[in-house]
Amino acid sequence: MLTSEQLEKLRKVGRISGAARELGLSLCKPGAKLYDVAQEVEGYIREHGCGLAFPCNISRNEIAAHYTPCVNDKTVFEVGDVVKVDCGGELDGYVGDTAGTVEVGTNRYRDLVEISKTARNTVAEFLGDGIPLGEIGRTVEMTMNQAGFKPIENLCGHQIEPYNLHAGLSVPSYASGETETIKAGMVVAVEPFATNGGGSVVNGRMGNIVRIARERKVDDPKAQEFFDYVKGEFKTFPFCARSCDFPNAEKYVNYLVRHGVLAGYNQLVEINGGMVSQHEYTFYIAGEKAEVTTLP
Repeated sequence: MLTSEQLEKLRKVGRISGAARELGLSLCKPGAKLYDVAQEVEGYIREHGCGLAFPCNISRNEIAAHYTPCVNDKTVFEVGDVVKVDCGGELDGYVGDTAGTVEVGTNRYRDLVEISKTARNTVAEFLGDGIPLGEIGRTVEMTMNQAGFKPIENLCGHQIEPYNLHAGLSVPSYASGETETIKAGMVVAVEPFATNGGGSVVNGRMGNIVRIARERKVDDPKAQEFFDYVKGEFKTFPFCARSCDFPNAEKYVNYLVRHGVLAGYNQLVEINGGMVSQHEYTFYIAGEKAEVTTLP
């Protein structure tokens, strides 16, 4: 179980991450730049005393996850876009991981947008110590199927530990039959993805997000300086060039990827090109009843 001091850090970063999520969703308007929204979300997290647990993901339509705008990205939101804003702050390693979905300017996919939220909230009603992972997945799948949609089976929630965004348990979004249970003291992210497509994702193009793949010295002194900056600024967490306060960051990210020091994340694309929605909260398993930490 977390100490009172640790829990307060988890709650603080959760509140800030939740408010950043709502800010990001409110800014997804026709003609607005994805770059500007990502910068606003990350700026809010930093201005309120937290670091970034990962770059603000802004994934549209059939892209489920792992896209963040690059430094010179001119892409704008278009009417009808189904936008997932997934963001997270960190405070001394404690993380608030949270996401929501909004449709830009139309209501064509309103039911799809709402069903991932309904699934998440339904799990929140019973999540706690001793709940089998398979029961969580069964609830998500049944909720979505009853509304005529599918969960994305190869995307799941996850346990979170200090400085480790994806740790230990994976939390399924389908009836996996897993009997392993959630335990008191855990921090877990529940993030059902819903689709009107095939129900799985495949790798697409790179999404401008990277992580440290291995620790080694590089020959270019400036690239080494950048790598040292990254380790201090982002620790073990994923990051992107746009989020770096370092001259020519994109150049050095590309250099370190080529040299195998950094590894990139592919965009995750719905296998049949279906629209995708996502809603996510981070929970602290306080006992029989879990506490949502990412409410604004």
